[in-house]
Amino acid sequence: MRTLLAFLALLVTATAGQRPNLLVFLVDDMGWQDTSLPFLHDAEGKPVVTDLNRRYRTPAMEALAARGMKFTRAYAHSVCTPSRITLMTGKNPARHRVTNWTSPTGAENGDNDVKHLRSPDGWGRTGIAAGEKTLPALLKAAGYRTIHCGKAHFGSRGAFGQDPKAIGFEVNIAGNEIGHPGSYFARDSFGKGSHHVPGLDRWHGQDLFLTEVLTRELCGAIETAAKDKQPFFAYMAHYAVHSPFQADPRFAKNYPDLPKPQQAYASLIESMDRSLGDILAKLDALGIAENTFVVFLSDNGGDAPIPNDKAAPVVSGNAPLRGKKGMRYEGGIRVPMIAAWAKPAASHPAQEKLKIPAGSHHDGFVSIADLFPTLLEIAGVSGVPSFDGHDLRPALKGGPATRPQQLVTHYPHGHNNDHFSILHEGHWKFIRNHADGMTELYNLASDLAETNNLASEQPERAAAMSVELERQLDAMGALRSKRVEP
Repeated sequence: MRTLLAFLALLVTATAGQRPNLLVFLVDDMGWQDTSLPFLHDAEGKPVVTDLNRRYRTPAMEALAARGMKFTRAYAHSVCTPSRITLMTGKNPARHRVTNWTSPTGAENGDNDVKHLRSPDGWGRTGIAAGEKTLPALLKAAGYRTIHCGKAHFGSRGAFGQDPKAIGFEVNIAGNEIGHPGSYFARDSFGKGSHHVPGLDRWHGQDLFLTEVLTRELCGAIETAAKDKQPFFAYMAHYAVHSPFQADPRFAKNYPDLPKPQQAYASLIESMDRSLGDILAKLDALGIAENTFVVFLSDNGGDAPIPNDKAAPVVSGNAPLRGKKGMRYEGGIRVPMIAAWAKPAASHPAQEKLKIPAGSHHDGFVSIADLFPTLLEIAGVSGVPSFDGHDLRPALKGGPATRPQQLVTHYPHGHNNDHFSILHEGHWKFIRNHADGMTELYNLASDLAETNNLASEQPERAAAMSVELERQLDAMGALRSKRVEP
């Protein structure tokens, strides 16, 4: 730790008073279209409002996007734990090797739908490795108050990453090894047994919803940091909108015509959005909104309780995208993302350095790994190796994309879709299915729903992308699916 502190003392270029606060608002299992804010744009750059946009109510997301930039092609992993560890390390899951969600017990959790394939030996099934240099640890050593609130899911029970404090969070509110709550209701003590949400005992028995309770807790922690005049990194990682699909009573009445599970899901979306609005209002009330940089995103594609054929994925709850959480299609990996100052003020010193055009959108390719170097640079911490993340500040200023327009997604496990690897290259997307060797090639610019597999029509492009995919997997030391006797 002394070595790390000495290292950071040389890297931090801003004084404590100048350093902006950082807020990452991460939603669990929220799809690209689970919002009244359109993320789809036509050829002229105009937003396209879909049926799902008309269904959901997210005014706080709309307000945040109006203050800053919307990213229309942001990607995460297809399931949660890999994305969360990627955000914390700047490493692609193929590199950090936590390529699947982690079981609370640390047991192997891949489905066995493919008789001759299993998860690879040695994948990080207990979570983040102890040797990782993480975003909160680096910011903490640089003088930031690091606050975790909500779902952690960085590691299994008894493993290094079980407690968020182990990876650098000074404050941990309600985070441990679980991936979803036993209950969203305080009257039910937020569930019992293996999925009980910890650390919220003082709320038990009250007529409150988990999303609201976490919001109150985080606002209190932010207020304490503000009173101490300490810059903070607040990581609001909601359990919502993951199952169980329980309706927030404050909002369920807004969706009377939906089936009960979908009504509950819509209320979870609106409840989450209210949380965002309440936190932004708190920042404003404390007089620190102008000095707080906010990023909003989801950890993987949507998992709404809207019919979806698991065996043959179709456009459904993430329309116009195909598929859902856990799948190789865009509905499983494309996520909503917004970046903005909590309150725009062009003359503020921090905002003078990073002027984000209001109401803008960026159509270039970005990854959840990019938050690692971007947040460190905004905090004044430079020179930290990022591996697979790229600094998004040029894009945030409204400039052309400087980030390489490629991304590898590697999933050597079974879950909804089984054992696949993906290479995005601009608007082209290549998929290798390891179960049968089948390949898929889509032009997302003309076929966003991935209905027309061009692999046989464009064999040279498919072959070149296949070679590049394997090259990048090898460079990251990716573990491959294990073959077994059927």
